[in-house]
Amino acid sequence: MGRIGKETAGQVISFIGLIGVAVACGIPMWRVTSYIGANIVSGQIVWDGLWMNCVMQSTGQMQCKLNDSILTLTSDLQAARALVIISLVFGFIGFIISFVGAKCTSCLEKDASMANVVIISGCLIIVSAILILIPVCWSAAFTISDFENPLTIATQKREIGAAIYIGWGSTVLLLIGGIILTTSCPPQKQMYGYPSYQQPVYAYSRPNSAAYGRVYAPPSNQPYTVAGGYAPSKPYAAPASYPASQYR
Repeated sequence: MGRIGKETAGQVISFIGLIGVAVACGIPMWRVTSYIGANIVSGQIVWDGLWMNCVMQSTGQMQCKLNDSILTLTSDLQAARALVIISLVFGFIGFIISFVGAKCTSCLEKDASMANVVIISGCLIIVSAILILIPVCWSAAFTISDFENPLTIATQKREIGAAIYIGWGSTVLLLIGGIILTTSCPPQKQMYGYPSYQQPVYAYSRPNSAAYGRVYAPPSNQPYTVAGGYAPSKPYAAPASYPASQYR
């Protein structure tokens, strides 16, 4: 898979994860309470969310009420409000930045700058996944511990809602999308920090043969031997004897 294919796959997966986070933030299904009395008519389902609480009767009628005060929520849902919103902000910014550094766009000219921008967007999406994972796991642990508490009344026991499972699925999708974006196009760095060297190209021209002519040298009268040595034309012989008066 090429660089464009990896970037597109990472963006699509991250976008689906962001939609899941938005759904988990909006629906009032973080905790579900099912209570059915002796009479089936008195059965009702209570849904607790970050922004509202809903009660659904066995007749199909539903009533929802907004949480006007944040202090009415438990500690895990209070933290979940802030963390989920921050997760959406980080994920949305990372998703938009990924288009700036995408290979198929022309926002940036250099490939190294485009790669760095895509890596930053992937890191922001991974941070968004961690931010949504914290409140989801915290709320699930709080719900399970409260359900197993023997002092809790049966009508007040909550179970894990659909928003928790959507949050876990969104976390996985955001992590996969962020990892794909961070590894799709690593920046190409030069070896040992030296700039790229290009061998100079020299133009070669054929020499002008008309500017050169044959040079004739006069013949030499000195004979040459076979080995290439030089021999004088008149060899000189050493004297046979020297007069004795020369040494007196």
